[in-house]
Amino acid sequence: MAEIQYYTKEGLDKLKAELKQMETVERPAISQQIAEARDKGDLSENAEYDAAKEAQGMLEMRIARLQEVIRNARILDESKIEMDKVLLFSKVTIKNQRNNAVMNYTLVPENEADLKKGKISINSPIAKGLLGKKVGDVAEVQVPAGLIPFEVIEISR
Repeated sequence: MAEIQYYTKEGLDKLKAELKQMETVERPAISQQIAEARDKGDLSENAEYDAAKEAQGMLEMRIARLQEVIRNARILDESKIEMDKVLLFSKVTIKNQRNNAVMNYTLVPENEADLKKGKISINSPIAKGLLGKKVGDVAEVQVPAGLIPFEVIEISR
């Protein structure tokens, strides 16, 4: 059994839309490609047919994997998140104590991470270092550049 993962409603809706796209658009398109290739004659020497069948197999595998992720997904009620410490879905303002840079991040599940939007994966070194910390705490985070101290300035929802 796959492990349960937590998502925002927006993140889960995005996964469901991706699944629907695969099932209603991509699957029929590949079926059409297979039918067209089959109509061209000898299947034993038909590269188009082989490629379409392989694409179909890959798509079906992606669909099955996504269906399992959605089955095991749980929406986390962000209104029930504790505000006194850094947890999944916390919005946190941190200060790099080496260069005094202030950064704002939201800790999200791996597949919702988007650095451009300030969403970092709960599995990233910075997020792992911040988990459980409270305002005023300093997290020593091991990153490729070395050990960096980050002070938790603010935690919000």
